Amino acid sequence: MKIVQSISWDDRKRRAAVAMAGAMCATLSAGAVASTLSAKSQLVSVVLRAEPGQLQAADATVASFGGRVERDIALINGVVAEVPAGSMASLAASPAVAEVTADASVHLLSSTYDPTTDLGSLYSVETMDGAHAFWNAGYTGQGVDVALIDSGVTPVNGLSAPGKVLNGPDLSFESQIPALQHLDTFGHGTHMAGIIAGRDDAVTSVSSTDTTHFLGVAPNARIVSLKVADARGQTDVSQMLAAIDWVVQHRTDNGMNIRVLNLSFGTDSTQSYQLDPLAYAAEQAWKHGIVVVVSDGNNGSSTSSLEDPAIDPYVIAVAAADTQGTTDVSKHVPASFTNRGSDQRKPDISAPGVHIASLRVPGSYIDQQFGSTATVGTRFFRGSGTSQAAAVVSGAAALLLSQRPSLTPDQVKALIDSRTAGIQGDDHLRGNGELNLATVFKSAAPSNSTQTWAAASGTGSLEASRGSHHVFGVNGVALTGEKDIFGNAVKTTTLATAEQNATAWSGGTFNGASWSGSSWSGSSWSGASWSGASWSGASWSGASWSGASWSGASWSGASWSGASWSGGSWSGGSWSGASWSGASWSGASWSGSSWSGGSWSGSSWSAMAWA
Repeated sequence: MKIVQSISWDDRKRRAAVAMAGAMCATLSAGAVASTLSAKSQLVSVVLRAEPGQLQAADATVASFGGRVERDIALINGVVAEVPAGSMASLAASPAVAEVTADASVHLLSSTYDPTTDLGSLYSVETMDGAHAFWNAGYTGQGVDVALIDSGVTPVNGLSAPGKVLNGPDLSFESQIPALQHLDTFGHGTHMAGIIAGRDDAVTSVSSTDTTHFLGVAPNARIVSLKVADARGQTDVSQMLAAIDWVVQHRTDNGMNIRVLNLSFGTDSTQSYQLDPLAYAAEQAWKHGIVVVVSDGNNGSSTSSLEDPAIDPYVIAVAAADTQGTTDVSKHVPASFTNRGSDQRKPDISAPGVHIASLRVPGSYIDQQFGSTATVGTRFFRGSGTSQAAAVVSGAAALLLSQRPSLTPDQVKALIDSRTAGIQGDDHLRGNGELNLATVFKSAAPSNSTQTWAAASGTGSLEASRGSHHVFGVNGVALTGEKDIFGNAVKTTTLATAEQNATAWSGGTFNGASWSGSSWSGSSWSGASWSGASWSGASWSGASWSGASWSGASWSGASWSGASWSGGSWSGGSWSGASWSGASWSGASWSGSSWSGGSWSGSSWSAMAWA
């Protein structure tokens, strides 16, 4: 499948520049940069990031100091430039300049690296939790499509082979920018996709003894990506509903076989699952034959409820386990950030979710914010959260369904939940224990696996479903009330009936508005994206939800930049972590090196908590 790049540069030098800017540069204060240069007139190479809307002014500033712009880096609203060393302080002080970053080589420390000793590598996760038992028997996720509703997927190595990622409609605020459609400017979705079904392009045969390539839990499954979040993780519950309903309605279109749905997000809604529209949509996906895997939340043990839609008892709610530096699963504990459930709804299962190394999107928002501490080599990023744990379980479900395609979602859940490995902690935090695929592989489905929970109605409040998370328009007005991103009223009673009947979409129309094109591109499903991306109207409608542009990630031009963020705050997770030694994956093989620092962990972003 040919996938359009999300970035505007078109040569390898520019790719190298971004990779260097995102992962190989040391950010220095202007004074520090100047002090390290022996001659003030010496030209030095810098990466300059402009203030929003000030890129041309920043270019002019570079020229005024006797420098020259070498190339643009649209993804960060910046440039690579050559400037006199003596001008660094003045350049950094310019109102048009947000940040000046000097190119500085980073030398990895040579050592011998064994991926089996890195508890955060997917090789180790797959060994501990038994995925290799399925691989050794020839079950690698083949024939199973996993829908991923997230921030999109960028075709980095591991997710770039033809047909590996199929794009459903882009329902994000970036869908109106052709260069960004479907692509992951945030960095979260690609990380999840890698865990679920990554497979290096060079791999010809999946092997459990392969320590030189990146392989996700179900390396031969396909990803069906629905992008709902922009570069800052911003999205609304109405977008989530549209995405879930699309997956249900189109799960078997044109050769697709969507059997698993990964939802690594949640809201802090306090509405009952029996009323909540988001929980209801997830439950309807389950009842239409899709195994729905949901992260349980990253608010820590002080909470007494899982996040929405993990609150629905039909779906698989996943908690994060901390391996505590040991492969002995009995010594694993619930991660400090994983949500505590209640007596009414506990997590179902745990999976490793601390310092998990998966695919990185160079220059993405997460990469820019945390790349200095979380990057592993040039290709990988460490992340912690119930998001990562949910992705592990989604891959596990794909393995099980490749072995036994006739299993129902209830049978898949019963097998996974009842064949666990014991870990420390109480079941309000860890659920039934840690994923144990080696035991699942040889176990028969329980005969009494049918779930009989009270059915949800989905007729509750859309606003209550948002909890405290809201998106904001350019005028600072929050999207609130019973309406979608277009300002159209959402009648949950009407929507619930359509969801039950799998008729919520009519061509490219959802809730009465054109969200995407009305037909598939081509005569059959070939991996191309849903044709057409235009939304009706040039601006958001509604008396209190309007404006021709979006403030979270710039809609001007073909890039996102914005130094400021109006849609909430980046909070919650810790980006420290203990020291991690051991090393990076470089190219197609493990390179001998050591790395220390932390990882990015699930945090609360503006309109949705990406776990």
